[in-house]
This record gives sequence, C-alpha cells and structure tokens, in this order.
Amino acid sequence: MDLSSSDFATRAIHAGQAFDPTTGSVVPPVYLTSTFVQDGIGGFRGGYEYARSANPTRDSLQELLAALEGGSHAYSFASGLAAEDTLLRAVLKPGDHVVMGNDVYGGTHRLVNRVFVPWGVTLSTVEMTDLDAVRAEVAATSAAVLWVETPSNPMMKISDIAALAEIGHAAGALVVVDNTFASPYLQQPLSLGADVVVHSTTKYLGGHSDVVGGALVVNDAELAEKIGFLQFGVGAISGPMDAWLTVRGIKTLAVRVERHSTNALTIAESLEGHPALEAVHYPGLASHPGHALAARQMRSFGGMISLQFAAGPAAARAFAESTTLFQLAESLGGVESLIGYPTEMTHASVRGTALEVPENLVRLSVGIEGVDDLLADLRGALAALDS
Repeated sequence: MDLSSSDFATRAIHAGQAFDPTTGSVVPPVYLTSTFVQDGIGGFRGGYEYARSANPTRDSLQELLAALEGGSHAYSFASGLAAEDTLLRAVLKPGDHVVMGNDVYGGTHRLVNRVFVPWGVTLSTVEMTDLDAVRAEVAATSAAVLWVETPSNPMMKISDIAALAEIGHAAGALVVVDNTFASPYLQQPLSLGADVVVHSTTKYLGGHSDVVGGALVVNDAELAEKIGFLQFGVGAISGPMDAWLTVRGIKTLAVRVERHSTNALTIAESLEGHPALEAVHYPGLASHPGHALAARQMRSFGGMISLQFAAGPAAARAFAESTTLFQLAESLGGVESLIGYPTEMTHASVRGTALEVPENLVRLSVGIEGVDDLLADLRGALAALDS
C-alpha cells in the first residue's frame, strides 16, 4: 500500500511495518542476529549479509523515518551525535567552513569545535533569526554547511527554514536542520527546502527515555550514498533492539506530541508574568518574537519551555532542585516531565563561547502527565523560593 498521501499518524503506525509473513505477527520481529546465511557465495537473502551493513529491524526504522520526514533515504545511528558526525564526515574536508546558530545543543557545537576544527574545519556562529546577518556570514566565509536548529536549544528561538535554505543554497552551502525539538509531527524541514534533517531519536521519536539513537534523512541520492557508505564503513549503527524500541515509540508520536504541546502551552500561559520570572520562552506564546513564524512552519508549538529567573542563578538552581514531577535530569522528549539547568548540564561545554547559556535559565521538557498536576508542581517550587 502506498502511504505517501496518508495521514501522519497512519504513516507513523504502518510505514515499514508490514506484518510478519511467516507467523502473521502484527508487530515485526526484532532480528537479533549478527550475520545471515548465504545461498552460495554472494547469494544474499533479501540483500542481507552482515548486521553492520544492514539489518531488517534497522531497515524498518529507516523506512519509517523517511516516510515521516518526506525523504527518499533515512539512516539510523547509535546516537544523535553519531548521526551528526557521520554527516559532517560525508560533506566536509579540511579548509571547509561551518556556520552554526548561536543557540544550539551544546554537544553539536562541541563536536564541530573540538573534533572537526582540529582536523582543519573552521566554525563561526551567527544569530540565525537575523537573515541579513546569516546572509553576510555565509558569504564572507564561503560556508560549506549552514547548520540550523529550530526551535533552538535552550532559548527556544524560531528560525525561518525556507528563507535560510534559500540563503544557504544561493551561497552553495548544504542546509542542515536539527529537527529534534519539533519532531517530524510538528515540522518537516525537507519540504521547506532543507537538504538534511538531523534527529536525536532518543528524544520525541523514541519518546520513553529508554533508548539512545540518531538519524539523518535526505532527498539527494548522491549524498545518501556517501552517508550510507560511512554508516557501513565507520559503523556507528543503531542496534536492532534500539531500532525496534524507536519504532515502537514512533507509533504514538502524533498523540504524544499533541499532549506535550497542549500541556506546554497551558503551563507557559500560566507562568507568563509570574513575578519570580524574568522571561518565559515558548513559541506558542503570542509574546514570543518567533510566534507568527512558528505558527506558519509548525503544526503546533512543542513541549519545550525555558524559564529565566528574575532573582538570578541561585533562584534558578533552587527551582530546578525542588520540583517533584519534573525530575532533574538531562535529555527531553519522554512521556515524563524533566527539568534541567543547562549551563551546568546539557550546555556546560559552551560556557565562555557565543553559545553560553544564561545562568538564570532552567529548561522544562513538559511530559504528558495531567497538566493540573504539573502546574501544581511548578507553582509549589516557585512558592518555595519565597519561603
């Protein structure tokens, strides 16, 4: 059945998920094997030879990811950073330049700055919401890669994917969009002109905080061939159980992200204007500078919120350590709510750089619990700051 015109939720449940023809099992099996018997030398059954080069469970996930992002090829990796590393190996050479937003996941900046820069790549950062600044930076540096993250981590900035794709392509740059915060349910960057979509599948795609993974999705056959070779040749693949868990998570992506989004909007609207808070960063708020753009290029506004505390870092730290339902932990996108203090957790590696996170900021990954319970937890922690 051709699912290309089907509803997103239908694709999430059925793409790459044909029932097992031998037993009729509705859920495809996990192929926990390292190698495959050949029908004579070079006689591969279904093209399978060795599990680093291909595995039916990983292929199932890759087909599903491509269907959700509207791509022709998808590749699954052991982590989001493994996916990013593979992409950068595929497209960069010493002397090339990367232009990156000044608010992205700290690990992405660390990967380029501490692994690829010593190899001979150069890196600069720019305010990605300022299109004139991006245009000037890409032109001045003859950038090979324009790296976009929207919504950004952790300041929740919204960047115009279509406009940035146009700017990047005019300068000959490959345009990469990290779609982790939005997920393909809320946003499909390839349809807006991006060349590559990156995911940490650990987050909303997996959705249950029980698996680590990453993915790349593209529409260009030549680039796909380079990525596919490095996936095989370097070997940072997702294992079959990790791939299976990610597929299982994706099946409920649509309903989960709807709940994440409605919960987050309710919380952001409730907290906006609280005297303890200097700012509430959430693109669903009409006061957010990227609200209108987010409404155009996203289905809804997602489950991530950042708060800045008027009383400074001590208040932010105390708040992060006093919630109950919002558990203090790194990562995001799971069904349970998490809270983090980015400057010493997810973004510790960018202190002292242009990406340094304000010390009075905490980041909320709003889960799918009852929103009244989540609000009570947050309000209790805010009230405790005054006691």
